[in-house]
Amino acid sequence: MQKLLVTLIAIVALVAGVVIYNGLPKEEPRALVYNPPRDLNPFMLQAHTGGQLANADLTGQWTFLFTGYTSCPDICPTTMADLGKAMPVLNSASDRPVRVWMISVDPQRDTLEKLEAYASYFGSEFVGVRAEHKDLYPFVNGLGLMYSIPEEGEVDYLVNHSSAIVLVNPEGQRHAIFKADHQPGQLPVVDTQQMIDDFQIIASQYN
Repeated sequence: MQKLLVTLIAIVALVAGVVIYNGLPKEEPRALVYNPPRDLNPFMLQAHTGGQLANADLTGQWTFLFTGYTSCPDICPTTMADLGKAMPVLNSASDRPVRVWMISVDPQRDTLEKLEAYASYFGSEFVGVRAEHKDLYPFVNGLGLMYSIPEEGEVDYLVNHSSAIVLVNPEGQRHAIFKADHQPGQLPVVDTQQMIDDFQIIASQYN
């Protein structure tokens, strides 16, 4: 009788534990997560490696997409450096490869040679990407990002562009967007630690 009572208590405790666990709020990322993930329109871009990039090149890996340009004085090198430092942790969060595409929004000045020198400085996971405006603008706009186009004939100019980072899942779909943290007197860049925390949650929940 005593053994039966102990067994019943153990079963009740186990069931109660499961109910309590399932009732706890699950940790959710603070990033904007698309549910369901969104397909990307067909695109054709150039990689600093010399090859062409299309939708299929985003599959089988997690890809962080960031718009920038090699002449950018502040946001771009800061974001790229932050991503470079975060890469070991990002890679450890998933059994899929993690890559960064730095999409140049300055095709007038950013040649493949410039992009190769720039992107490769931050690590082997970084790919410099470019296209002419006619192909570039629809791609960037489709990501929910933007950039400004200089006046014809301008030589010395700055390019206004989004500082958010778009996360593409291993199916080649837009999965989430990490928005920049706007603080007075500080550069509007993505909070790296929050991005890492969010990615760990997203990657762990991804099937």
